[in-house]
Amino acid sequence: MTDQKNSDQATSSEKPWGGRFSEPTDAFVERFTASVGFDQRLYHHDITGSIAHATMLAKVGVLTDDERDQIIEGLNGVKADIEAGRFNWSVSLEDVHMNIEAALTERIGITGKKLHTGRSRNDQVATDIRLYLRDEIDVITEELTRLQNGLLDLAEREADTIMPGFTHLQTAQPVTFGHHLLAWYEMLVRDGQRLQDCRKRVNIMPLGAAALAGTTYPIDRNLTAELLGFDRPTENSLDSVSDRDFAIEFCSFAALLMTHLSRFSEELVLWTSAQFDFIDLPDRFCTGSSIMPQKKNPDVPELVRGKTGRVNGHLISLLTLMKSQPLAYNKDNQEDKEPLFDTVDTVKGCLKAYADMIPAIRSKADNMRVAAKSGFSTATDLADYLVKKGVPFRDAHEIVGKSVAFGVAEGRDLSDMTLEELQQFSDFITEDVFDVLTLEGSVQARNHTGGTAPEQVRAAVQRARAART
Repeated sequence: MTDQKNSDQATSSEKPWGGRFSEPTDAFVERFTASVGFDQRLYHHDITGSIAHATMLAKVGVLTDDERDQIIEGLNGVKADIEAGRFNWSVSLEDVHMNIEAALTERIGITGKKLHTGRSRNDQVATDIRLYLRDEIDVITEELTRLQNGLLDLAEREADTIMPGFTHLQTAQPVTFGHHLLAWYEMLVRDGQRLQDCRKRVNIMPLGAAALAGTTYPIDRNLTAELLGFDRPTENSLDSVSDRDFAIEFCSFAALLMTHLSRFSEELVLWTSAQFDFIDLPDRFCTGSSIMPQKKNPDVPELVRGKTGRVNGHLISLLTLMKSQPLAYNKDNQEDKEPLFDTVDTVKGCLKAYADMIPAIRSKADNMRVAAKSGFSTATDLADYLVKKGVPFRDAHEIVGKSVAFGVAEGRDLSDMTLEELQQFSDFITEDVFDVLTLEGSVQARNHTGGTAPEQVRAAVQRARAART
């Protein structure tokens, strides 16, 4: 057991920081503190940042042009090995940064050891995460845009389809399916705005802050920022290495987005049930039961709904991680990556699933119409009709309430009653009342910006498309 333990331990001299230590790291501690198992996904961004750093060091005279070229060629070789699956990730080297640096030094010799001049793993990892998250935000933006466009297309297609609008999950007033879909779209618009606002704060470069106080070398941080596509370098070295606000902000965006997708999912699950039967999801987005052959389960919406809790949990994890940390960098911050990485992966997967699924939804317009006609959904229209005839609203409310009570007792909707039956509740009701008691009359009457009228749905779709160009 002792021989095995010793073989698992790296001597202090094998560690880039080992000069101060007199004994090797405990084997368990080495595994416990290593992050290479999950942060190796940052390899591309780590190498990109290192190439920019080497370029800047040569520009200011810390490296020669030949040393810069050796380093860049060596880093590209390491990257090729990683992408070809030939790279051996070592736990004893702790993280992605030290693994790459060790491989570079093995490849090009002592010049590889010069790459770390003027920087620390503290500002290096902060830079890597920002580069990574910036790229992922751009990918997520594309998927979010694809989902938004799918919603607009479906809303336009369903502009005339009438369905019940609900409050408290009780039939309230008729709306168009297209109008309902545009409500989802508005949520996603806000999500997109939050994401782009977050990207502005992600795109600031901490490299050059070094461990916490900056460096004595004559670095040019503006040049490095330009090479890496950052808007500018950070202003304070202490904050640069310890800030994880940008990751928390992204996870906050993600939690709200997933909350919206979860709300969409809840409605899709309800609408595909036999009790509602408003829409159909293609088989490719559903699964069956191992015991009940009739089942067609809406697994994609259900799973997205379930994953919302996971993303919400990651936000709380990061907030808790940062809440008691003194300045500057602390080892706690190694725990920022797994919640962030999983949030990114989860959001991308859920958006892709929804962007693929939404355009494939097919409405069951007849069923929606029947449901919209149930539950006295045009009761408010009757009240508005009476008000326009001069009846005070509170009196109109009572008249309609009595009319509804009569309809409940008779088992008939307001639009199915005769004129004589309606007139027993008010002499202000005349033949023209049936113009407002129809479903079409109800939705068409709400013909204003933000209203449910088919004309307004189409206009809203056009405005939305124009805003995206």
